[in-house]
Amino acid sequence: MHPSALPAPFSLLLLLGLARFSLPQSTSIPFIQPGNCTSAQYYSAVRYSCVSCNSGLGSSDGLRCTCPTGFAVEDLGSPQVSCRQCQSNEIVSVDHRTCLRCDNCTCNSSEAAEENLISKTYRCVLCTGGTRPNAAGDQCTLCPPTYNSTCSCPNSQESGGLFLPIPKQDLTSVTLWESLYLFASYAVCKDYNNVTACQILTNMVIMNAFSSSSKAYELYSSISSSNPSLPAIIYSTATQLGTTAPTNLSYQKNALIQFRLVKYDVRGNFLGWETVKGGTLQMCPSTQNTLDAAFKFGTFYNLSCSLQVADLYQKVPEPIFYELFLLYTSTSGTTMLWPVPVWNANIRGIGGSLGSSALRRFFLVDGISNRQLNLSNIPTFVTVASSLTLSVYLPLSPVSSNPPVQLTVQYERQSMLAAVQVSFAVSYTQSQGTYKQDTDIALGVLGSLAGLMAILETSSWLRRSGQQYIGVMVIIKFLAFLSGTLANTFFLVTYGIAIYWLIAFKGQASVVSVTLPPAGGQAETDFIIFLSVAFSLKALELIHLLVSQLTYNIFLIDWEKPKEKTPSNAQGKSNVSFWRTILVANEWNEIQAHRKLSPLLQLFTVLLLLEVVGLKNIATKDLNQDLNPSAGNYQAPMSIILRFGISVSMWLSVGIVQVLFFIFIYERFFEDKIKQFVDLCSLSNVSVFILTHKCYGYYIHGRSVHGQADVNMETILDNLRKEEENLCPLRGLEPGSDLQTFEVLLSERVREQYEKIMQPLLEAPRSPKGGNEKKPMLQQRMKTYYTINRFLSCFLDHVYKDMDYMVKDKLFLESVLDIEFQQPIEKSIFYSDDRYHFSRTLFYSNELVLLLFDTLLFSVIDLGTQNFVLATIITFVVQMFVKILRSEIGKKNLSMQTMVEENFLI
Repeated sequence: MHPSALPAPFSLLLLLGLARFSLPQSTSIPFIQPGNCTSAQYYSAVRYSCVSCNSGLGSSDGLRCTCPTGFAVEDLGSPQVSCRQCQSNEIVSVDHRTCLRCDNCTCNSSEAAEENLISKTYRCVLCTGGTRPNAAGDQCTLCPPTYNSTCSCPNSQESGGLFLPIPKQDLTSVTLWESLYLFASYAVCKDYNNVTACQILTNMVIMNAFSSSSKAYELYSSISSSNPSLPAIIYSTATQLGTTAPTNLSYQKNALIQFRLVKYDVRGNFLGWETVKGGTLQMCPSTQNTLDAAFKFGTFYNLSCSLQVADLYQKVPEPIFYELFLLYTSTSGTTMLWPVPVWNANIRGIGGSLGSSALRRFFLVDGISNRQLNLSNIPTFVTVASSLTLSVYLPLSPVSSNPPVQLTVQYERQSMLAAVQVSFAVSYTQSQGTYKQDTDIALGVLGSLAGLMAILETSSWLRRSGQQYIGVMVIIKFLAFLSGTLANTFFLVTYGIAIYWLIAFKGQASVVSVTLPPAGGQAETDFIIFLSVAFSLKALELIHLLVSQLTYNIFLIDWEKPKEKTPSNAQGKSNVSFWRTILVANEWNEIQAHRKLSPLLQLFTVLLLLEVVGLKNIATKDLNQDLNPSAGNYQAPMSIILRFGISVSMWLSVGIVQVLFFIFIYERFFEDKIKQFVDLCSLSNVSVFILTHKCYGYYIHGRSVHGQADVNMETILDNLRKEEENLCPLRGLEPGSDLQTFEVLLSERVREQYEKIMQPLLEAPRSPKGGNEKKPMLQQRMKTYYTINRFLSCFLDHVYKDMDYMVKDKLFLESVLDIEFQQPIEKSIFYSDDRYHFSRTLFYSNELVLLLFDTLLFSVIDLGTQNFVLATIITFVVQMFVKILRSEIGKKNLSMQTMVEENFLI
């Protein structure tokens, strides 16, 4: 339709609109705020700039011009106003729009101004009949209810605009707010049951957050038992907390706890009910998912931050008072509310009824108590609820005096310019019942078994060492063995505790009935102590293992016979090549730190499972089992008990898998270094004689069945073919046997002869490295070496009838207890050892000690740092140090006992 066809008004509007959109407009304007305008200007909300008022006019609010005193204003809604001056016998009306004639333009305190806008007159009217002028002085109002009929009372009996039946008490120890309203609210609440006054009095009791004997509480207590309008904010006894609690409370896993709040302002006005959600009581800013997690049942929650006191005061200039209620459904299906008790941590335990009682009301920010001189002034200090802790006791049915739920509030007073650390936490507590007793029983029983095992090990050490009496060394050995067995005991108890809580807490299906021990509580403290003791004792066991291995005597017996007599052979020397012995010694050094698992693979796999796969997230103090929680969701704090349980489970699982793979697959189908070493001894025609104790050790029979091993390649291949086709004797020590490894229990006579031969070597000082072979000391060493080699060879060949030995099998009980019941007197005893027990002198058969030490070391470092990556790095460094140390110990043993020293050791 053409614009000319429209009615005239619409056509005009359309043309104006088109014209407006066709006008050029600037895209940028100066940024001017109302505060930039002078007192003679007003701020135009249309132009966003300052506009000058007409001559002689100013602006009181900065948004419109105002007339001077004595002028009436004509206001049509425009910021620019027209003013008309009143005559000398006129006064401006209350609405400032007209001038009123008056005979007496000043009214006294008992008169109210009466305006007649029709006749435009003004006169003073005396207020009678129980009335008095209002605060504006423009009308008569009824006197306050407590005043007398003349609306007057002495100043000593006036407070808060009310007449008190009794004179005011001493106000020197109360705040400005209390000096104005405390006694007035008390009197009106007491005498008239005024609900608002009673609420004000109750709020003043709560505002005294640092005193258990305030004036407000004194007045409150005096009428609390007889006034029906006074709110009940105090539980009378501690046992009332449990006895008044509902008995049918239960919550599903991760269900939201239903809380309701009732709110009052500082003047006693009821502000209504509110459902408690994420940010209702939390002052720290965060995402809604994080804030809501506080009320997800079973989740340990803690959120803290630093806030400026001025910002808190700006948000809450006057305190809001809360009462917290737990919403539940009764057995009859009725929705019920149970008041949650509130502990004021600042006055609890100070003394007095208030200090030992739980309250039902609290506040978050109080910026009115500390105002001075005038209530409109900025307060010198602001009281802030710096810590709110919601404690839930399981089971939710009342147990003893513990309520199902309670709130603990910690207040802090700070200046306006300061920052305050505020926090909101939710914790769960459960009666430990017989937990402590069960733990002590387990520790006692296992500790007794550990002591018995240490006694058995000490007894075995006594027999093997040939000692008849208990001396200092026996006591030291007993303590060393006891440290190892007790370390295992404390580890089992600690790991059992962790697994129990991991299954009992994280494994709950629906209704939550189990929670973790509180942080810093007795159970967690005991756990940390047990873990620390286990690690310390296991470290002592490892040190004892290394020190013991340092004292081992290892001798390599060369069976090779010279092919022909030579002059050197006639002089007591041998022309047999010594490189075979060095080859065996080097191989022995290589297997010193040989283990059934790879430490590096162990660390990498455990770290991968914990950090990358996310198994560490199972250790959080909530009921979630999500391995990869979303970034926006709340992450509950880690439990040191659950963290230990999951990390140790990973360590043991990966370690056990590695050991099983190594034993049943790798050694069976790829490489078995222990068996290979025994085979190498046979090929080299070298036996290994190891003494771990004075009279006990191991023997590896490496005597070649072919007589000689220092032969060419063709001969070696031919010898191996004969063994494969069973064309030669078996490799065993006894005829018709292929058993090459034995446990040795020497008689006293053999040990004495061995020490007698070794004595010159032990008494002589060692020659410097690279010394001349023709020096007398070196010649003595070489002579001793050949003498021991000949003595052990003859001993093994049954040459010495007075120092003979017999071969037998251990009894089953001897094998289980690792102890020998028979004492060698006439003959030494060689126990058949088809399980290669000589590997106990290596790391190979001490895998359990090393694995538990690594596990405990990793756990202790993580306990202190809460960082799996750092724990992995430090554990790896310690592992490498122990490995190097063990290798050096092996070299030390060989260089001392085989007499090859550094000259022959590679």
